[in-house]
Amino acid sequence: MIVGIYATLGVFLILAARDPLAHRSLIGFAVWSSVVHGGIMAVQSLTEVGHRGHLLGDVPALFIIAIVLTVLTVLTPRRGK
Repeated sequence: MIVGIYATLGVFLILAARDPLAHRSLIGFAVWSSVVHGGIMAVQSLTEVGHRGHLLGDVPALFIIAIVLTVLTVLTPRRGK
């Protein structure tokens, strides 16, 4: 189920890439949902031994995605400048 949600979000983020400033709320949602998801997974990985592998893959990936989306959105030139 989560794969379907992230695949759908990915399609809409690709469409939003055409005009990131017009789609800041969608990009913001992707950033914050990645941070929250990564945070929850980090806590679970630290408290449940069977989930420790997520600290080497999923958790850093989610935080990297959040950082990259934020940086790219901030660096997008404003219209008319």
